[in-house]
Amino acid sequence: MSDPMEFHDRALSLGLARVAEQAALASAKLIGRGDEKAADQAAVNAMRTQLNMLDIAGVVVIGEGERDEAPMLFIGEEVGTGKGPAVDIALDPLEGTTLTAKDMPNALTVIAMGPRGSMLHAPDVYMEKLAVGPGLPDNVVSLDMAPAERVKALAAAKNCSAEDITVCLLERPRHEAMIAELRTTGCAIRLITDGDVAGVIHCAESESTGIDMYMGLGGAPEGVLAAAALKCMGGQMWGRLTFRNDDERGRAAKVGITDLNRVYSRDEMVTQDVIFAATGVTDGSILAGIKREVGFMTTETILMRSKTGSVRRMTYRIPTL
Repeated sequence: MSDPMEFHDRALSLGLARVAEQAALASAKLIGRGDEKAADQAAVNAMRTQLNMLDIAGVVVIGEGERDEAPMLFIGEEVGTGKGPAVDIALDPLEGTTLTAKDMPNALTVIAMGPRGSMLHAPDVYMEKLAVGPGLPDNVVSLDMAPAERVKALAAAKNCSAEDITVCLLERPRHEAMIAELRTTGCAIRLITDGDVAGVIHCAESESTGIDMYMGLGGAPEGVLAAAALKCMGGQMWGRLTFRNDDERGRAAKVGITDLNRVYSRDEMVTQDVIFAATGVTDGSILAGIKREVGFMTTETILMRSKTGSVRRMTYRIPTL
């Protein structure tokens, strides 16, 4: 008989999918309504309620912020019934609050779960990120390379020209110099307004998304979530925390990070097998958004397990009252 206190990823995976689904359904009524905070809060409430139904002793390690910033799903909050395995949880109840409020593509609800101690406790600071998809030589690109070098190295590994490479970045003023350098290679650049977890996932499905590499500065917590997804789908990722002031360096110290210049690989950000679920809120290149019909709502969810490398896509149709 199996130990109920062990992390059984298969048994927990469907429950995790339900968590993502319920958060997406809760935010659906706020798509295109222009209220980011209300959309986020609806997703948070639903995700927390659903998590507390799971037989886990969960701790939120990547969440909505510090306890004094977030009333729910804050970092360190305990969730679940407390009757099952001890697990780490990384979540973003609504990745793309602005995308939801404006009814723009690629808003998702995202959650990952692994055994206790399996995920980097990333402080709420920026992380320099670099990701590529599966099937490439180890360390084919690195954070120590200049952006143009990365494109050339990836093109050489793929036996194609730099003009055949597409790089995804967040459209931000801080990336203007990086974009200008990338342009010198002739590569294509896909700029996204928000949602860099989805941006990294795009690399793992390059045949359908057309994206070969992700790079740039984004939130460190989202970096851990993206690493969890790539651990399931395959692909390489590196992250290096960046600090703008002493307050941010203090946040790192608070979660036990002492080497402020360390480059974390995918498997250093997520050290053990994990499960990952994401549900589409608005239509995107990874998942369909929530569809409304007379009397019904339909969601699409991707559910992945790193242990088996399985990727399951599920639709969930529920009557509306």
